[in-house]
Amino acid sequence: MDRLLVLRLRSSGVAAEAWLNGVPLLRTPRTGGDASMPVHEFVVPGDNRLELWVEPPPPGAVAAAPAPVFGDGQAHAGAALLLPRMGQPAADHGARVLGQVGWASPDGELWRPPLQRAESVDIPVRFPRWRWLDAPKVAEPDTLRAAAATWLQDQAVALARGDADALVSAAKLRFEELALAYQRQPADDVARWRSRVQLLHAQKLRPELPTPESLWLRPVAEGRLLDCLGLDGLPALRCQRPDGARLFWPVRLAAVERRLYPLR
Repeated sequence: MDRLLVLRLRSSGVAAEAWLNGVPLLRTPRTGGDASMPVHEFVVPGDNRLELWVEPPPPGAVAAAPAPVFGDGQAHAGAALLLPRMGQPAADHGARVLGQVGWASPDGELWRPPLQRAESVDIPVRFPRWRWLDAPKVAEPDTLRAAAATWLQDQAVALARGDADALVSAAKLRFEELALAYQRQPADDVARWRSRVQLLHAQKLRPELPTPESLWLRPVAEGRLLDCLGLDGLPALRCQRPDGARLFWPVRLAAVERRLYPLR
């Protein structure tokens, strides 16, 4: 593969989120920042919805009436879908811009967060129809919190024991689709995962054990996937290194007849 489709988010003076096809993928803090990631596994045939959210509420926060803000003429944010060549940075001058959406603070004028901008992007790269697109919508995510917490606990225990095959078995469809998305061999991805788990086990790292009370299931992809987050808005499956650094494993579950499948 000589081209890699990348989502990039940049902001200054405001927090921002970039969504693709209903899935929040990147976030910058209120001070601003620059983040990017490959997104093949979230791209759909034909039109793709690129969204930019400016000053979204913190993940997990109780919704409240936002206060209006006087624009300073300097804060800004933008999200873009880029197609750089492999080995090249995802920068405007070295990549093809497939679509972008932006916002700039109006100087001296009132605006009310959260503010959304969106654009439909026809991507000239064709992928298979991913399984998560056909997952049923979950009407009441909270009814699955206990089941999701148990699922995550099982994976955390397996990671603590150095058992990489537990997630390989549970996430077989995910491994297959990610390999297809990036034109890799599934066996190579599985081998890399096993090596990573063995390294973490050798370091005696112990993932946290999520509970129903500590778990927030954020509906994404129009309710077809449940983003498994802690109450701080970060991935619920996590562990902390001795030096204080934290590791996160994002998990988005689909529910089919109350059975949970990690499709992303």
